[in-house]
Amino acid sequence: MTMVLFFWFLSLEAASTTEYSQVMERALHQKPPHTQKSMAPSFEDGNSLFNFVVRDGNGVKGMVDLGLSKVPEQYIQPPHERIVKLNAISADELSPIDLSKLDGPDHDQVADAIVNAAEVLGFFQVVNHSMPVELLESLKNAAHDFFGQAPEKKAAYRKGVSPSPYVKYGTSFVPEKEKALEWKDYVSMVYSSDVDALTYWPNECKEVSLEYLKFSMDMVKKILKVLIAKLGVTLEDSKIDALIGLRMVNMNFYPTCPDPELTVGVGRHSDMGTLTVLLQDGIGGLYVKVEEDMDAGRKGEWIEISPVPGALVINIGDTLQILSNGRYKSAEHRVRTTSTKSRVSVPIFTIPKQTERIGPLPEVVKNDGVARYREVVFEDYMTNFFGNAHAGKKSLEYAQIIISSTST
Repeated sequence: MTMVLFFWFLSLEAASTTEYSQVMERALHQKPPHTQKSMAPSFEDGNSLFNFVVRDGNGVKGMVDLGLSKVPEQYIQPPHERIVKLNAISADELSPIDLSKLDGPDHDQVADAIVNAAEVLGFFQVVNHSMPVELLESLKNAAHDFFGQAPEKKAAYRKGVSPSPYVKYGTSFVPEKEKALEWKDYVSMVYSSDVDALTYWPNECKEVSLEYLKFSMDMVKKILKVLIAKLGVTLEDSKIDALIGLRMVNMNFYPTCPDPELTVGVGRHSDMGTLTVLLQDGIGGLYVKVEEDMDAGRKGEWIEISPVPGALVINIGDTLQILSNGRYKSAEHRVRTTSTKSRVSVPIFTIPKQTERIGPLPEVVKNDGVARYREVVFEDYMTNFFGNAHAGKKSLEYAQIIISSTST
């Protein structure tokens, strides 16, 4: 997710139909600033390179297309942030969950598998999710089509120029605040309605992205209801809808890198929302940190979530960790770059409405005996989340209550 999204979300829910129309009218008739093709930057000049990649909207791909023999200094990560390629976790240890069995006699067994994955890792893969494989392949192709365009075509959606406040193209996470940039370009599409999506999302990917989103939402609700039920809590459908009230489709593009050992595609972070759905291609590179638990024999190591054909990755966000009082894990994760082939991924972020108050569910606190997080307005949590560069799970500290050993 990117810094600019925060400013969209602040107005999405509160805006009335009239206000939204006024916003769109201004955006559509705003005269864009004069742009011209960027001059090739000096890879040795940090300001020149930053302007070319970030401000002019050429992205990492535009830089790579110029020809690179080494990683520019601005992208070299400190040693402790670099990703050492590890052996992927075996399929036996992380078998995909068959979602179709939730509707049959094996419901309880499948629900237990979902809950166990949410408690231990915060990530799991699902198959038989009802989404056509052809749709997933079309989605990956659409991502390549969008990022394969000329730089000026993509740059037309960058901050301050995009014809819609619901579509933004950019690079890295918060470039202005990062000591080392991330090796990634993205386009983010916030959902407000089918009509708006088909009108304002990029032509190269709007129809397939909308179909992907609509297919995913039934699955998200089904998984969320399982997780909430296993907490011993019953929530009204209106509350479930509020927890996933804001929805966004991202297309991420990770160009080839001359030295993956020095860079990251995405730095260590957790997602701020409720649940994330992720389609990854067959290249791999998604790494998740197993939370340290010496009693259970877990040492906090990083594992790779290897791609499974036709599967979708589901991960827990900060919101669900807070609601569950820490029972479900919002896993820290990151992405490694590759030197052989560009990688794409397409996440859907489901996020609470900005006015929602997020805190541990009372029934869970009663059972646990202590609240580990304070209640926060989600808009405030978002402000904190987008105000910093990626730094693991530091965002959760905003809501965390420090519990001394003498108080438990």
